[in-house]
Amino acid sequence: MPFSARRRVASVLAAVVMTASAAVASSGSAFAGPVGDDPYPGAEWERGDPVAAGFDPAKLARIAEELKADKSNCLAVVRHGRLVADWYWNGTGPESAQEVWSATKSVTSTLVGIAEAEHRLGIEDKASKYVPAWAGTPSAEVTVKDLLSNDSGRHWRSAFDDAVAVFAAQDRTAFAVSQPQDVAPGQFWAYNNTAIQTLDAVLQKATGDKPIDYARKKLLEPLGMRHSEMTRDQAGNTNTFMGLQSTCQDMARFGYLFLRNGHWDGTQPVPEQWVVDATGKPSQDISAAYGYLWWLNRLGPVATVQNPMTREESAQAPHTQLVPSAPQDMYWALGLGGQIVQVDPGSDTVVVRLGPASLNSPSASPAKTARIVTEALVRP
Repeated sequence: MPFSARRRVASVLAAVVMTASAAVASSGSAFAGPVGDDPYPGAEWERGDPVAAGFDPAKLARIAEELKADKSNCLAVVRHGRLVADWYWNGTGPESAQEVWSATKSVTSTLVGIAEAEHRLGIEDKASKYVPAWAGTPSAEVTVKDLLSNDSGRHWRSAFDDAVAVFAAQDRTAFAVSQPQDVAPGQFWAYNNTAIQTLDAVLQKATGDKPIDYARKKLLEPLGMRHSEMTRDQAGNTNTFMGLQSTCQDMARFGYLFLRNGHWDGTQPVPEQWVVDATGKPSQDISAAYGYLWWLNRLGPVATVQNPMTREESAQAPHTQLVPSAPQDMYWALGLGGQIVQVDPGSDTVVVRLGPASLNSPSASPAKTARIVTEALVRP
């Protein structure tokens, strides 16, 4: 059944005038976990009133209109475990799944964290333990952690050429494994799609499952992500650098898992320590903006997709943030075309924006979704 574009907060225009406390935008305070009866979603998200959740609905609607103009397909806002606002455009609806591109990387990282908790691997392990072709080569020193941190030193062309090359390969994992080692690990930060695809080989060897199946059993089904699925390349390998098909509401579940420190309704799909390690601090000392395949807002030298950085360049780089106006403990799963899963522990919010991917047209940025916290949330 087709869904029309909806704005669930449009009717709530009689908001109480509140003092716009910007403290939430700069507090950087960590949220300790569920408060009182904050729920977990069952088959559906429990809905909440945006005003009761602390939002100015007019400001929220205005930001949503800007995101609509950025060709968004959907936007979802969760606070205190309740879906307080969602919009769907371009003929999409709550069950419309789409490619989330590199937001997949954060899911892949999470699978590694689950595998470590099950003692299937350790992130300090040499990746050659799981990729035998690297034994006895310059890649023998690359660890699983290096692959998660994007400082593996594996061959890298440019952000565009790297993505095109691995995407075009019929056997993406074999192609990724076969690439040479450019520099020693830990010397160069680059957004290396090809290197991340080798985590398919690592996970399959470590767990005995294809990551597509491991994800379904260990993550997607436990979280009730009913409209989500990882995908395969033409050779049957799981795509780990991109490929997840999902919806706004399903990706909000993924974000909420991390907001709740890996807890899920009485269970612990992901260890608390993994959430801290993956998102609570930079994974390496070259770029402060990167954890374990998650983007961070920490203050320091910032390397980006288009701007890689050597260790020497990092030492001289100015200290800034990915989104200077947002809290330092905010973090994101990001993908081509402005696929965004935003987690802000300080305000206890998750925001998801999905849209079509294009290399040539503007797309939403995390600076825009951050405004839902820094501008539209007027009562912390």
